[in-house]
Amino acid sequence: MKFYLDTANLASIKKYNAMGLVDGITTNPSLIVKEGADFEETIKAIAKEVYPHPVSAEVIATDYDGMIREGLTLAAIAENVTVKVPLTWDGIRACRTLSQQGHKVNVTLCFDSNQALLAAKAGATFISPFIGRLDDIGYDGMEVLEDIRTVYDNYPSLKTEILAASMRTPLHVKRASMIGADVATMPAALIKSLTRHPLTDAGLASFLADWKKTGQTIA
Repeated sequence: MKFYLDTANLASIKKYNAMGLVDGITTNPSLIVKEGADFEETIKAIAKEVYPHPVSAEVIATDYDGMIREGLTLAAIAENVTVKVPLTWDGIRACRTLSQQGHKVNVTLCFDSNQALLAAKAGATFISPFIGRLDDIGYDGMEVLEDIRTVYDNYPSLKTEILAASMRTPLHVKRASMIGADVATMPAALIKSLTRHPLTDAGLASFLADWKKTGQTIA
């Protein structure tokens, strides 16, 4: 499963990219605003840092014409920019047009398998089901992810990758990888948390205590 970093913070992207943990980046208007930087320059810098990995940049328009106009502007920033559109009727139309023109498209705000099927038929490169937001309202986000995986596997002609989004816990990552999500996008803190386990901490403390008794050094 590929890991995408869900951020617009260039310093964080550089840090995790240097560790080999970044297969792509997802951004959204909220993340861009949080950084307080120029939108186009931010996307350009991120795209350069992770090239050739994809960087999802989202349109703001909600109508078809506006999405196409903004989508083409975003795609022109860098060749590894993926245009992100919402899963609305106009978004599906825009996905079809942009994908037919050779642009990668990430259809976001997906919450069920019927929506995912529509996006795939429209030529989406990625579909982004929001796991955590489904959990928030009492649904099982992973069940939806599993449904989408089943639908896509039933029809090999559908080439859309499943990009599990709104990931909040290590359990989300574990279950998404077991279900077979192609990509998981998550904040840096969640990626870092995947190293943690109480038995790892206890084992390391025990090893260090035993070594200290020897009075030796390695270097």
